[in-house]
Amino acid sequence: MNTTSQSPRYWPLVLAATATLMVTMGIRQSMGLFVSPIGKATGLGIAQISFALAIGQFVWGAVQPLFGAIADQRGPGRVLIAGGLLLVAGTALVPFFDSQFGLLMTLGVLTAAGAGAGSFSVLIGATAQHVPAEKRSMVGGVINAGGSFGQFVFAPFVQAFISAFGWAAAMWALAVAALSTLPLAWPLRRREAPVRVAATSSTTNGITLREQLRVALRDRSYWMLHVGFFTCGVHIAFLVTHLPTEIAMCGLSPQVSAISLGLIGLFNIGGSLGIGWLGQRYRMKHLLALMYASRAALIAIYMVSPPTPTTFFLFAAGLGLTWLATVPPTAGLVGKLFGPRYLGTLFGLTLLSHQIGGFLGAWVGGLVVERFGGYTWMWYADIALALIAAAANLPIRETKLVLRPATA
Repeated sequence: MNTTSQSPRYWPLVLAATATLMVTMGIRQSMGLFVSPIGKATGLGIAQISFALAIGQFVWGAVQPLFGAIADQRGPGRVLIAGGLLLVAGTALVPFFDSQFGLLMTLGVLTAAGAGAGSFSVLIGATAQHVPAEKRSMVGGVINAGGSFGQFVFAPFVQAFISAFGWAAAMWALAVAALSTLPLAWPLRRREAPVRVAATSSTTNGITLREQLRVALRDRSYWMLHVGFFTCGVHIAFLVTHLPTEIAMCGLSPQVSAISLGLIGLFNIGGSLGIGWLGQRYRMKHLLALMYASRAALIAIYMVSPPTPTTFFLFAAGLGLTWLATVPPTAGLVGKLFGPRYLGTLFGLTLLSHQIGGFLGAWVGGLVVERFGGYTWMWYADIALALIAAAANLPIRETKLVLRPATA
């Protein structure tokens, strides 16, 4: 099969995946804007609300390998439809509960599981087998940019809706937006025969999912990816959950929070596309190490800067360059090591590690601010963990691992 003649066929899949991620990540990354309004309406403390969002971080990661495995085996269409319905139900039901248990079930389980079904592992896995190996980094960057654009669009929209109509109406508006993911599942509804690319097809011929998992879990480089992504999860979940509270504690308006979250998404569009392009030319482990190290430097600069709107806008723009830009090279390294056949499952497991870190970032951030009245210790921890993530990527073996079917 000539891959050149096939190349135009994968772009409808890429565009559908990009639009789906725009909606699911836009909704998910705007939830920090609801922390204060929900607290005022229900009387719940920030640690209680943070715990519900932390559970959501974990659930979003926990469902990734599960949904990725189902999509790998049966196609992504059913997974995306089920996820869209869960996301609609979860966001629509949140305003009807004023207890921590209610928030746990809606924000922590339904909404997070629905967003997870329409997220990176399923969407990148759904397109990877149709894309030539040399184009996967760029395609991953395009899909990833969709999630960033969603954050850029949804954060100001959500804040404007909260200010004008209240937080409950804003949550229902998100439920309506989530409905758009259902028709977007149609182009991705089934798995066709993958593009045959000599560089990768030999890595998975005849290998079962169980055999692939056994090989991957014995690979040191795969575990180093997990370490880096775990620390990345702590960092991102802490910021997306608690940056609005940090801004409010500095005496600034909610609009500064919305603009800051939007700027993160806007600048990550360029970051994602740029990393996708660079991943075709430079070693992806070095790109990851550089991005993680830059986060440590940005936080250190932020900590010694005056708490003004300009500071937060510049901080957000800098963070945005690497925010979700870690996803394409991480997924690319998994595909480079093990091939595209079970990418949904294997990358889903790295996302689970990311979201275990995300659970800690969201929850511990709430505990720290209640205990110490500020986030200073979390910022120090964030610097240390970003440096750990940078170091963890350097020893990764960035070569293809040749697998053979198990013999009886």
